[in-house]
Amino acid sequence: MLAEIRIDGLGVIASATAQFHDGLTVVTGETGAGKTMVVTSLHLLSGARADAGRVRVGAERAVVEGRFVTDDVDGARGEAVAEVLESAGADRDEDGSVIVLRTVGSDGRSRAHLGGRGVPAGVLAEFTDPLLTVHGQNDQLRLLRSDEQRRAVDRFAAEAIETPLARYRELRRAWLTARRELIERTEKSRELAQEADRLRHELAEIDAVAPTPGEDIAIVAEVRRLGDLDTLREAAETAQAALSGADVGTETAADASSAIELLGVARDRIEAGDDPALAELGPRLGEAIALVVDVAGELSSYLTDLPADPGALDSLLTRQAELKSLTRKYAPDVDGVIAWADDARARLEHVDVSEDALAELQKRADDAERAVASAAGKLSAARSSAASKLAKAVSAELAGLAMGKARLDVEVRQIVAGAQDSAPLNVAGTLLHAGGDGVDEVEFRLAGHGGAQSLPIGKSASGGELSRVMLAMEVVLADSEKGATMVFDEVDAGVGGRAAVEIGRRLARLARTHQVIVVTHLAQVAAFADTHLVVDKTDDGGVLNSGVRALDGEERVVELARMLAGLDDTETGRAHAEELLQLARSHAEELR
Repeated sequence: MLAEIRIDGLGVIASATAQFHDGLTVVTGETGAGKTMVVTSLHLLSGARADAGRVRVGAERAVVEGRFVTDDVDGARGEAVAEVLESAGADRDEDGSVIVLRTVGSDGRSRAHLGGRGVPAGVLAEFTDPLLTVHGQNDQLRLLRSDEQRRAVDRFAAEAIETPLARYRELRRAWLTARRELIERTEKSRELAQEADRLRHELAEIDAVAPTPGEDIAIVAEVRRLGDLDTLREAAETAQAALSGADVGTETAADASSAIELLGVARDRIEAGDDPALAELGPRLGEAIALVVDVAGELSSYLTDLPADPGALDSLLTRQAELKSLTRKYAPDVDGVIAWADDARARLEHVDVSEDALAELQKRADDAERAVASAAGKLSAARSSAASKLAKAVSAELAGLAMGKARLDVEVRQIVAGAQDSAPLNVAGTLLHAGGDGVDEVEFRLAGHGGAQSLPIGKSASGGELSRVMLAMEVVLADSEKGATMVFDEVDAGVGGRAAVEIGRRLARLARTHQVIVVTHLAQVAAFADTHLVVDKTDDGGVLNSGVRALDGEERVVELARMLAGLDDTETGRAHAEELLQLARSHAEELR
């Protein structure tokens, strides 16, 4: 609910504050006093485009501040409000209300704040969208658009339409995805077939070599080793001979030819003596002999393991060349080649263009089309049922708005696909345009009297009739949307007499479930208000200034009399005003 608004430097208003309450609030004032600036302010708070021409002459900027109370907003609207506040980092005021601020500089620059945080103007639109609906003087023209007419039907029967609409949208996405994939596969079959052949050829080349992980690194080390084979063998043989020697014919130190034999001779000589100090060295020489024997054995094994095949190096070099042929084409090393092959196999599965694969895609697309066609039919049926009920309800309201036996017809038609439609939907043998909201278009048609033929509302309704149709529509739709603030700027334009009284009645009725703010020039409408605000203008030395104040008691009688063709200073005018107020009070009692 909108609790308060403050306006500075906007149009003819230098500074004004207005408080709003539950029920019906009317804003009146003389022509040119600035009544519509209230609506302009609400448009700005709703994120509308800023117009520097609206800034008061001589002012640096216009400032509009609104205080919104959201305690009574629940359900989906409450969740939407909470989400916007959280994402913007906005803070609530101490009393839980939310402050919305919009400034417009004389240079055209605009700033927006939500809950003390600077935000883009679009965020204000997101915040106020669930809370505030503003109908400007030309907003009734929206009723002439087919999409708005369809949206009105969907709002009217939200519970009956939301589920089939959501189901249609879900199935439509799946159908378009399957259809797009089928088209891509079919149109690119030659290109995909060529890619598949290339992948198969390259995988065959890799599989023929059959590289193993890390094989290229291991071969480099082995090739280096085999390249030094003669040197390694000579070194190992010489070392082994030095340690274990050839056959020894004598046991003297002079004749011994191996380290083992020499160490044995040294140990025998030491152990043959009687000196205890030399005897202690014997075990240590025994350990040395054992170590040398172990090393000699390992050298023997090393020599045994050295390749004896002189062609081993050539085989390794040949294998290395095969691996290099792969690493030159596919990756820097063998591990990369193996990874490339794995990816290629996955791509090959995806670009399968066999007849079986295409047939499977075609079946999936056909099944998806049948499913979305069925969902579209159910959605159309739900809309048609809702359209009939909406037409009946609005027609009843029109009768109460002094439009005699005027009748609103609401037609739901399926949209036949055009030549430029890229994705026509086959529904019962007819190709239809499958939009995001279904295959339907809605048209409002108005018959001016009982025997008249209904015509599109844009051709059959005058400005005043269009205003009343819009009001009747809002009254009917209000039953499905409670709690929002609704603003009407001269919805009674082009209306007078008994029709004006009936408009006042309908607005008062609408205000039982909504906060309603109406800018009006008709006393018959203003009399039904729970709160009456007037915009006064003063001319101070050629400078026009306006302010907003609340009326009560005698002041309200005077204002209503003024609105009755300027009869504020006559007894007749006052009597007529009091009569209107009494009529409104009686109506209020009936609504309770």
